[in-house]
Amino acid sequence: MQSHSEFQAPPPGCPAHDSGKSVPLYGPEFAADPDGFYSYLRQFGPAAPVELAPGVDATLVTDYAAALHVLQNPDVFARDSRRWRALNEGLVPPDSPVVPMMAYRPNCLFSDGADHLRLRQAVTHSMARVDTHRLSRHVERVAAYLIDQFSGRGRADLVSDYAQMLPLLVINDLFGCPAEIGDRLVFGTSGIFDGVDAENANEVLTEALIELVTLKRTTPGDDVTSWMMQHQANLTDEEMIHQLVTLIAAGTQPMQNVIASALRLMLSDAKYAGDQHAAGMLVEDAINDVLWNGPPLANYAVHYPVYDVDLSGSALDAGSPVLISFAAANTDPSLSMSRQTLSKRAHLAWGAGPHACPAKDPALLIAVLAIEKLLNTLPDIDLSVPADHLTWRPGPFHRALSSLPARFTPVRTEKKRAAAPVPSAGRSAGNAPTRPAHHGPEKGSWWSGFLGWWKV
Repeated sequence: MQSHSEFQAPPPGCPAHDSGKSVPLYGPEFAADPDGFYSYLRQFGPAAPVELAPGVDATLVTDYAAALHVLQNPDVFARDSRRWRALNEGLVPPDSPVVPMMAYRPNCLFSDGADHLRLRQAVTHSMARVDTHRLSRHVERVAAYLIDQFSGRGRADLVSDYAQMLPLLVINDLFGCPAEIGDRLVFGTSGIFDGVDAENANEVLTEALIELVTLKRTTPGDDVTSWMMQHQANLTDEEMIHQLVTLIAAGTQPMQNVIASALRLMLSDAKYAGDQHAAGMLVEDAINDVLWNGPPLANYAVHYPVYDVDLSGSALDAGSPVLISFAAANTDPSLSMSRQTLSKRAHLAWGAGPHACPAKDPALLIAVLAIEKLLNTLPDIDLSVPADHLTWRPGPFHRALSSLPARFTPVRTEKKRAAAPVPSAGRSAGNAPTRPAHHGPEKGSWWSGFLGWWKV
């Protein structure tokens, strides 16, 4: 192992130039060049000291084999963040932007052992009941609705107008949301991830989920929410709410990033854009490219060593956060000779071990159908800015495009556009930000807007 004095210099603009300590994984420098940061971090060994936000230190595993070891050994590396020593000792700012993604919730993401098995089985068994044909039809309808909102303009932001909204509307159907609850779920979830009025958005989301759980207790339906309630795990209302929060988070933000990043490749990379005779395979290849080289959840899967442990030469303290860099592990130089021959599922974008993503097959189906529908409906769509001018959102956990401006020949809408319902005052959409008329519904009325559009 190299000594610290032999390390290459941090990437240009990296605040580690000044600190000489933990490498910050937030700010525009990291967002602009994560691969440069990972290259620097690898010189610490299989794991490196990082700062997730001001005052929040952690260890980032960048080595593929070491990442698998952590993911597959829950007896040594626990997920229950109540073990987080620095947070328990008051050393982490309680209002830190990363705490909501790391603090304990009573769901399968933050549990271990028998508790994890009980909570996870409620999710996996319920997701297994999702009918693929029904899901496919709904994705097609949602995609058509969203495209209908901008197809007559000849331009769109494929992040905010399409990739962001599609997973949310699909989840509304899977969860069995009626119009008014679904509108607030869309507004609340979008607001949390947008970072705009996040406190109000979180309140709106929480109230919507409480009402959804209450509704399904008395009036169950043919949906994931009802199936989880009926599962032998006997989930409490609190567990139901936190399970749903996890499913929303895992099914929206990463999905948005997969769709947007794959579209970026499809519209800018010659190896995808140059062949018009194998579109289906090209879409799957582009998604696989993203999952290997720019996974949407770049650094996450927070673990806490149960005791002080040595990870291939890196000393990890009990109760200290240890994150897996799916992005760095997938691009580990030790895999360079074999990466191209590895199975499409050998990447770590879906995780591994007992906490591996329980919904990767539906997620892939949604992404493929969403991209195919857009490209088939708007065959001459192209980026309206050079690909190297696109920017990425800062943050330690994700790899997310800020926007994806596109242009195309305006086309007729598939249906007569239904007027978007106006959100009722108060709780229906909180203080939902209004959108210009040509952008379609307000964020607080996307779901009821879709329901009205589909009935026309």
